[in-house]
Amino acid sequence: MTTAPLPPLPTRPPSGCPFDPPEGLDRLRAEEPLSKVALDDGTWAWLATRYADVRAILGDARFSSDTNTPGYPVSGMTGGGPRPGATRGFIRMDPPEHTRLRRMVTRDFMVKRVEELRPTLQKLTDELCDAMERVDRSEHPVDLVKALALPLPSLAISLLLGVPYEDHETFQRLTGALLSREISEEDRGAARAELLEYIDRLVESKKSEPGDDILSRLVTERYDKGELTHEDLVAFAVLLLVAGHETTANMIGLSALTLMLDRDTAGRLREDPALIRGAVEELLRFHSIIRNGPRRAALEDVEVGGQLIRKGEGVIVAVPSANRDEDVFPDAGRLDIRRPNAQHHVAFGYGIHQCLGQALARAELQVVITTLLRRFPTMRPAVPLEEIPFRTDMVIYGCHALPVTW
Repeated sequence: MTTAPLPPLPTRPPSGCPFDPPEGLDRLRAEEPLSKVALDDGTWAWLATRYADVRAILGDARFSSDTNTPGYPVSGMTGGGPRPGATRGFIRMDPPEHTRLRRMVTRDFMVKRVEELRPTLQKLTDELCDAMERVDRSEHPVDLVKALALPLPSLAISLLLGVPYEDHETFQRLTGALLSREISEEDRGAARAELLEYIDRLVESKKSEPGDDILSRLVTERYDKGELTHEDLVAFAVLLLVAGHETTANMIGLSALTLMLDRDTAGRLREDPALIRGAVEELLRFHSIIRNGPRRAALEDVEVGGQLIRKGEGVIVAVPSANRDEDVFPDAGRLDIRRPNAQHHVAFGYGIHQCLGQALARAELQVVITTLLRRFPTMRPAVPLEEIPFRTDMVIYGCHALPVTW
């Protein structure tokens, strides 16, 4: 008797709207919400597509985030397989080590601290918009990704971490390589080595000349007291630098494009800025830029949604599918900025590993969207939708470029 091959992990872009989740997730959620999928290294993992199951898995300590756990679904991850020490970061650790390290930077990303940064975010956004207005668009449109969506979160995280902004092109190039699905392993390894070398030099500079930033504080308050190793400092810097700009940059681009195409919604937001906070939550739910993840491995036998997942089996949760679950979000394929439960999305994950920088991401999105709607009420895509280069080749979805005019 021949066993039918397992279907591959859904990653292909939808044939219709580029804002929709990867093709096949809707069917799986309806017919087989916990299903086995083949990974490209010949292994397999469970794929969870239903909201309730995704939250159950992410909130259960019996599922490990540690890439060194037997059965962890490494194949297809950014940067390849598990690597010790400096490249792993606390998001790929379990308690108690995860708890110990995360607490060291929690205060830097709390809502109160982020609200103190809001005037700075507004100033940075205004300066970038000023530069956009000075561009002569008679020959070339403005690329909103290059002009605003990528620089703002890059500036913000550089300021917080103490990374010289003049180095932003270097770390954007290197993190882009690490997040690509199409780069060769040789080139990925070279990019990883170059990024680690850069971060290593940066950490050393903080030891000799600490400033008023997160890395300097970690050096003076933790490293000098023996609570962190040099490798820990490098891991912090890599994690916060990569996560601190790539995700928000792509959400800014997709959100701006969505509102340019939905003039009625844009008009309502322009007339009533109080709707912005709810609109940002709905945009986060609607887009869900982390296409296939987070990932876990079962530490013991666990039953989820009536399905037994055995110890040592890997699990991938499909956040875009969970956020389009009709049982939780009726008419889920429609953007509704007045949706009463939009904030219950899992775009930032769930449980103890929920995104550390979510308050900062929310603030950046709120500031950017409000400013664009006010300053560029006639902004529109400068090319047809089918000519916009979406990031179907990347782990984090978005637009490689977004040509606009007004």
